[in-house]
Amino acid sequence: MERKLVPVKLDSYKPLREIVFESLREAIISGLLEPGERLMEIQLADEMGVSRTPVREAIRKLELEGFVVMIPRKGAYVAGVSDKDVADVFEIRAALEGLAASLAAERITDEEIEQMERMILYRSGEEVDMEKIVEADTDFHALVYKASRNERLITILANLREQIQRFRATSLAYPGRLKDAVEEHQGIVDALSSHNVEEAQALAMAHIVTAENVMFEALRLTKGKKEAEKVQEKDKE
Repeated sequence: MERKLVPVKLDSYKPLREIVFESLREAIISGLLEPGERLMEIQLADEMGVSRTPVREAIRKLELEGFVVMIPRKGAYVAGVSDKDVADVFEIRAALEGLAASLAAERITDEEIEQMERMILYRSGEEVDMEKIVEADTDFHALVYKASRNERLITILANLREQIQRFRATSLAYPGRLKDAVEEHQGIVDALSSHNVEEAQALAMAHIVTAENVMFEALRLTKGKKEAEKVQEKDKE
């Protein structure tokens, strides 16, 4: 593990095991801990400035959420993510995002609609910081979930979103995608504002399907570019 984790910041409002879990999950989502990388309890504990116990508990929880795989007699490894895995998550997410939007169309408040409008205005500006764009996009969807007033649905969707978080920047950075995503968000807000249940559901599902298609196209182009670069390097030898 060449890159090191930073020591965790203790938060009196959260148990240490939860802080360690969130730190490790974020490290996996961001790519700091890469697919296939072995998770050594002692090394992780030293880097994070904690004992092995909360690290062990966090790894077990990460396994339950699909971020880690346990290999008998070998240990814990960061789970790899195949195209099929990602497609499966998007398929489930599209259906549940539609459900959340349909419920939100019935239960959303005027204050939440105004908040969504402000988010769209923020994202449609000249912001080029991709990290902030992804964060704003995440916040927008989280507000739709919240407006559904269904806590179990909110938890499930948040977990699904985190499983593909590492790919969201790839999708949003694709030429023209950010502009389209802003327009799609506006359409969802308009449907929510008019309390049109069927339209909100359809637009929310279509938004996720489009994001999936763009992401796979971006990944395909990136893969093709890398393969072309390898060929050029071999030609130079």
